[in-house]
Amino acid sequence: MTSLHADEAFLGHYQLSHDPFAPRVPGFKFFPAQRKPVLGQLHHLARYSQLLLVVTGPQGSGKTLLRQALVASTNKQSVQSVVVSARGAGDAAGVLRQVAQALNVAQPEIGSILSQVVQLALTGQEVYLLVDDAEQLDESALEALLALAAGAPEGRPHVFLFGESSLIAQLDALSLEEERFHVIELQPYTEEETREYLDQRLEGAGRGIELFTANQISDIHESSDGWPGNINQVARDAMIEAMIASRSAVKRPSMGFNMPKKHVLAISAVVVVAVAAAWLMPGRSKAPTTGAPANEQAQLPLGEGAPQPNSNGAPAVEFAGNSQPMPLPLVGNSQPVMRGPLAEAAGGITEGDDGVPVEGSSATPPTVTTSAPPAGIQPGPAPTPAAKPAPAPTQVATAKPAPAPVAKPAPVPAKPAAVATAKPAEKPAAAAAKGAGGTWYAGQPTSNYVVQILGTSSEASAQNFVKEQGGEYRYFKKVLNGKPLYVITYGNFANRDAALSAIKALPAKVQAGKPWPRTVASVQQELATTR
Repeated sequence: MTSLHADEAFLGHYQLSHDPFAPRVPGFKFFPAQRKPVLGQLHHLARYSQLLLVVTGPQGSGKTLLRQALVASTNKQSVQSVVVSARGAGDAAGVLRQVAQALNVAQPEIGSILSQVVQLALTGQEVYLLVDDAEQLDESALEALLALAAGAPEGRPHVFLFGESSLIAQLDALSLEEERFHVIELQPYTEEETREYLDQRLEGAGRGIELFTANQISDIHESSDGWPGNINQVARDAMIEAMIASRSAVKRPSMGFNMPKKHVLAISAVVVVAVAAAWLMPGRSKAPTTGAPANEQAQLPLGEGAPQPNSNGAPAVEFAGNSQPMPLPLVGNSQPVMRGPLAEAAGGITEGDDGVPVEGSSATPPTVTTSAPPAGIQPGPAPTPAAKPAPAPTQVATAKPAPAPVAKPAPVPAKPAAVATAKPAEKPAAAAAKGAGGTWYAGQPTSNYVVQILGTSSEASAQNFVKEQGGEYRYFKKVLNGKPLYVITYGNFANRDAALSAIKALPAKVQAGKPWPRTVASVQQELATTR
């Protein structure tokens, strides 16, 4: 359920026209008040600044929406916007090829592109070059874009890079203390903006904010840190959990025997007729009563073998290859010992959650256990329930007479599930974090704090950043909107105040990413959900 073709159960339960929290909903645009000054600042800097402009924020922070708003708000007659994606084409050749194609330039070279920009400037047209996913640009591509932003004396394109915070360190390494770019950092939504965002998302799908309580909205805002991409995921998960809980509450508990009563009665009647027909079958012959071994036991599935009478008038069970029938004590007070109720034999099969018949259910045909007394001894009355003997061991009827059973010790009860030799289950947080430094986070006290520096969709960028900074920098992997996100943190602090003090001592270019303190418990929770 990650697209407009969401699961019908989810849409039907809430009566939604489409999934309101899909990543791309046609026609949806939410532009909070805090983003309008940012848009105005971009237009102002494009007109009066000679620097490359960088817009940064974590994945799902609304960078693409801001880029779309920038293009939509330009004068189409005086500005030609060229949108380039660095995803899959992050080197200089790939970027210049996309720019040259958009501007109808034959040669994808910096000089040819700048010549075309100058020609357009003579006709009164400016060129806006906007690059999405700019954190995936390599060094050659960044150098080419810096050269385009510097331009020629006669004209230059206005270059905008939209990427994650790791982009700042890459540009710092190329600037060599020279001011060549300007950074604008996006801020997360406030709780009121989160509420307005949810309301507009739900309204577009035919519902409204009434689906969430005030407490749920506060929880969604806190869990998502106010970033729209996270808000989508957290809000949708909350709705699905509520749907499952409401459906579980109205379900009647299953008793394991759901066949309608009229069907049970019909099957019972068939069984009775079958048993009567077996008794009336012709050709039943008398069997001698002498020579029957004592305590001979057998198990016979219901419906197999026709019971035959012995010399005393008691029915007997005939075994293949055995000329000595065993009396079946069904007269007087004797009763057969039955495994499984006869009603279950006539009813439906009870299955477990995985479709495998449950032990003791009617999926396994009930059997009748008989015990023949020594020759010449009449069967006595059935023992009282208190003196009922233990069930005899299961035996298969063969061509040879069954030997007398040997007394066996009572079966040892099955060992409980928690066997001493079984290894304890690995903590989800530790298991999910292997390969991305998560084991360290899983071993820290949950009340401690770390400083989150930035998040990037490129593990190579995260590794390079940690390697460059060294010391107490680490990173872990999480999943956001179905895509991996590598989050870099710094330090390990006993309380929030210590973490805030450490932020002030960080290098200026690290502080430019607006690092913030967070609990180790919140990191462990994200690791536990990443599988």
